[in-house]
Amino acid sequence: MGAALTAESLKSGVVRIAARMEAASAELNQLDGAVGDGDLGVTMVRGTRAIVGGLTEVPDDIGQALMKCAQGFTRTSGSTFGTLVATGLMAAAKAARGQREIPWRDVSTLLDAAVTAMLARGKSSLGDKTALDAIDAIRRAAAASDGPDRMIEAALEAVHLELDRMRQQPARQGRARIFADKTIGRDDPGMIAVLRVLESLA
Repeated sequence: MGAALTAESLKSGVVRIAARMEAASAELNQLDGAVGDGDLGVTMVRGTRAIVGGLTEVPDDIGQALMKCAQGFTRTSGSTFGTLVATGLMAAAKAARGQREIPWRDVSTLLDAAVTAMLARGKSSLGDKTALDAIDAIRRAAAASDGPDRMIEAALEAVHLELDRMRQQPARQGRARIFADKTIGRDDPGMIAVLRVLESLA
């Protein structure tokens, strides 16, 4: 992946993510159908397809490239999850504005901006058993890693640990919160979506 995150490596990653979402779509829809609208896979497929389509010409500015990603996701999804993803991408875009390379050790700052914005937009907290718990686990792993391979390895481990922890908790956000204690023992669909994204980069 190179010595640093660039717009081109971002595009390469997005292409891999989009392919993984195509493969995981049915799984995500099924998981989401048990506690929500059952359209999470559709949301992720449409959103990532749009991102890939919007990055045919990639600006060198990573912030601009991330903003294109956010705009692509926004065009295809009006769902709550889609809105949160776009919000996180826009926050990361602002944090990366003007930069052509971002050292891997600094990727956590983009994730920090994304998590902060998504928590505010979703009026949620870490520990509510949402995708944000998985993204924050990645942020923490990234902050302690230097280099993409080790970063992804550490992030996968962190997300699996967070899934194990959250599995024993009731959902407290979105439609899933209606099911409350019935969600204990179940994985949050959004967290699984984040895991599948991460797996595509491994």
